[in-house]
Amino acid sequence: MPEQAQNSQETAQRDVQKTARAEFAYKSKIGGQALVEGIMMKGAFRGAMACRLPNGEIDLETWEIPVKLKENPKTGKVQPVLPWYRKTPLVRGCVNFVTQMIDGYRCMMRSAEKQMDEELDAFVIWKKKQKLDKLPEEEQLIRFDAWMKAQDKPLEGEKLKERWDYYQKATQYYEAEEPSKLEKWLDDKLGDKILEILMVIFMIIGLALSLVLFMYLPKQVVEWIPPLSQNRILRSVAEGVMKMLIFIGYMALTGCMKSIRRTYEYHGAEHKTIACLEAALPLTVENVRKQRRFHPRCGTSFIFLVLLISILVGCLIPFTIVWQRVLCSFALLPLVVGISYELIRLAGRADNVLTRILSTPGLWIQRITTKEPDDKQIECAIAAITPCIPENIEDDQW
Repeated sequence: MPEQAQNSQETAQRDVQKTARAEFAYKSKIGGQALVEGIMMKGAFRGAMACRLPNGEIDLETWEIPVKLKENPKTGKVQPVLPWYRKTPLVRGCVNFVTQMIDGYRCMMRSAEKQMDEELDAFVIWKKKQKLDKLPEEEQLIRFDAWMKAQDKPLEGEKLKERWDYYQKATQYYEAEEPSKLEKWLDDKLGDKILEILMVIFMIIGLALSLVLFMYLPKQVVEWIPPLSQNRILRSVAEGVMKMLIFIGYMALTGCMKSIRRTYEYHGAEHKTIACLEAALPLTVENVRKQRRFHPRCGTSFIFLVLLISILVGCLIPFTIVWQRVLCSFALLPLVVGISYELIRLAGRADNVLTRILSTPGLWIQRITTKEPDDKQIECAIAAITPCIPENIEDDQW
């Protein structure tokens, strides 16, 4: 009997706490992006990027987002003043999409740079050649001592053991390969600029590949199937379905790669942390871990909405020649992005039957693009979101 009374009391207490939290719960404007071993978050006034370095530490960068403030004469509250292109429906979607692409690309480059360490590269390459994992620990230390002396970095006693432990911890998830002759030549000629140049090249290749996969290929394949290509509406639906299959297949295949899977885990940590904030719970690893890893305002959901809206807009294209349809699709892309942004914005700020229908396909796809994170990845997400939370919580509400 006493146990039943205690359980009833605990249940009542949890209900009171849940009700209290519900009063403070809200839909946050903060958005994020998974990076290479890290997460980027952007709030109303500040952005932050937290990356897990090879040595296990969290590196945090923050930056201010320039926003004009103005006092509301009716309420007396200071509110941000947005330029017309950031608040005009349809237009703001295209602007936000471009700025997010630029910010995401910049942070992705920075996070990749943070994972590069010439000293650790040399250690990993040497360790692979020596096949140290098959040797006793004493023999490993003896060989490590000889290697350090060959590097003109002799250490003795406890300092040698400390450096060995540091290398072991820092390279737990670190991968390195001996540079080829071409890589050495490029490094000698271009130096520190090589990463920036390669990133720009990869971005151009990625954009070109996206245009081929999502604009040209579906239209060309449908053109080869006369029953589908003769009807404008049927043709648009077939092209849209093919785009979705390509997108889902690409996400699923890349998710099989170890590095991309870890990015998907950081993606899950990002969603869980934002959900914890919106639930008005303290940002602790334990609280974040309990949240769902799916979020209606996710970039994956946005892309899927773009593909859905492109079907409807594609029905308006009167041309049947492939290259003409490609040009029209490209010209109508800002309209598609603008409509999709308004829908994802609606799904992020409201919870009703319509928004649930809009969110459902994207939430399904997030089962591929998000994975359950570990505690260290959650710590990164908490470190990234904390500086982005404004002092006045009303500035973070939709």
